[in-house]
Parts: sequence; structure tokens; C-alpha cells
Amino acid sequence: MGKSAVQSCPVPGAELEKNLNGLEYRISIDPSEGSVKWAQKQLEVQLDEWGTRTAEYLRAKADGVREVLIALARTAETVGSQSQGQTSDFRDITVRLESIADLDDLSEIRTTLLRRVNELKSSVDRMARDNEQMVSQLQAEVNRYETRLREVEHLVLKDGLTGVANRRSVEERIRCQVASGQTFCVIMLDLNGFKLINDRHGHPAGDDLLRHFAGELQTITRAGDLVGRWGGDEFVVLLSCDFAGATLHANRIREWVFGKYSLQSQGRVKPLEVAVDAAIGLAEWHPGQTLEQVIAAADAAMYQDKNQLAKV
Repeated sequence: MGKSAVQSCPVPGAELEKNLNGLEYRISIDPSEGSVKWAQKQLEVQLDEWGTRTAEYLRAKADGVREVLIALARTAETVGSQSQGQTSDFRDITVRLESIADLDDLSEIRTTLLRRVNELKSSVDRMARDNEQMVSQLQAEVNRYETRLREVEHLVLKDGLTGVANRRSVEERIRCQVASGQTFCVIMLDLNGFKLINDRHGHPAGDDLLRHFAGELQTITRAGDLVGRWGGDEFVVLLSCDFAGATLHANRIREWVFGKYSLQSQGRVKPLEVAVDAAIGLAEWHPGQTLEQVIAAADAAMYQDKNQLAKV
């Protein structure tokens, strides 16, 4: 299923494949009935999340990147046609700009577009001696492109529902932390009873809960640290501190983030009041460990915490 998702839409599909592999790993180390039921619940959440991410991915690419490509291509054609000395250069750049729209990977699109913008800037410099007005026009379009590109890049690195970092952004930050060799910790959180809220009160209530929960995590976490949505009802907090400091932060989360939430629900005049808590797993990175290993350690600790809560 994960491979098929990757083939149909590479970026969201790759995240789905990783999540499914993680579920398979959990079941392999704990094939109990409770573990299998939990995995079935997560499978439903992951498939629903994948569908949403796929729609957002395609919409972001169509509305963002292609809009920029069309604007740049048209401007290049217009300016190029008015400058006889640069006509062939602009025609070549225009053809290459239009071909970028067929790419699927946003990172590849970004890299290729930056290369084309540098080519445009080079052509602008050659035209400066001939027509300052046309130079200003093209420079305005280039600036517009750069602004739009930053907006698209921001969307790619943020979770569309909650506004916190998405999984890709968290993974990139962890890789940077590993490369720097500086001590850091990972906290994994899995909301308890989230599927029940969706089933009883509808997905709008569930979405509202995810937004509120993410906002509370963001508020209590230091500016230099990172809060991200790992997928479904799972969240990650990346802390630049040792295990003792991360333990204190986990305790603050239990004290300040867990509790009563007021949610919007279908068919209700008054807000829905629900009690919210989550299983927490904490792991400290040690030199030599990879991203996958430190995440697996935090994930295992979270799963252990969930089992203990179920016994209470």
C-alpha cells in the first residue's frame, strides 16, 4: 500500500510508507491483541491523513508553483520580444520554465527554479544598458517570484491543519542536530481517545482538538525548540537540552497542556467540553545514533506509557 502511495504521489506517499513501516515494526515487536487493535486505529488515521496531505500537496503545487511559472514565462516572453539582442536567451529560458511544471518533487522544483531565476538575473544585467524600464519590470517579477516561493516553501514545511512544523520539517531539524553533535531530546505524544472523539462528534471536532492541542504545545515550548505534528494524532517536541531538562518539560506538558478543551462540534449550539491527555515517550540522542534510532527510542517509550495508562 505504501509503495502504491509513493507511485501515485511521491511526497505524501513517502510519508505514508514510513508511517506504515512504523506500524509494522510495532506489531513485530509486540504482536499482542491490544497492539494489533491500536495499529488498526492508527492505519485508519494514517490513510485519512494521507488523503488530506495528497490533496494539499497537489493544490499547493498547482496554485503556487505553476502560478509563478506562468507569470515568469509570460514576463520573459514580453521583455524578450522587446529586446532584440536578448530574444533567443529569453525564449530558451521560457521553454525551460514551462517544463518545470511537469516535476512532482517540490524540492526539485525549488532548486530548478532558483537556477532559472539566476539565469533571468544574468539576462537582466545584460539588458541594463539598453532599457532601464524593462529591467525594472522584470526585477519586479523576479521579486514577486521570490516572495511567492518563500510562501510555498513555508507551506511545504508546515502542517496545514495545525500550523506547527510537519514531519519533513522535524526530520530536517533532527538531521541538523545530529550533524552538529549537540545534545538534544525528542518527546513523542499520542493523543488518547482521539478516534472516539471523531466517531462521536465528527471530524470538525477532531480537527479543532488537534489545532488546540498543537497551540498549547507551541505556547509552553521555548522559541528555540520545535513542535511538530508527526502524523494523525501524534506530535513531536524537539528540545535542545539533556534528558533531565526534557523530563521537566514533559512534566510541564502533563500539567499545562493536558486537561479540558472546548471544541466546535456539529449540531451543537454550545462548545463541546472534552478531557484530553496523551501518552508521552522521551528519548535523548546519543552520539552515533541516527534519526531513525532516536525516533524509535522515543516511540517505544511512548508506546510503553500508553500500555501503562491502559492498565490504570
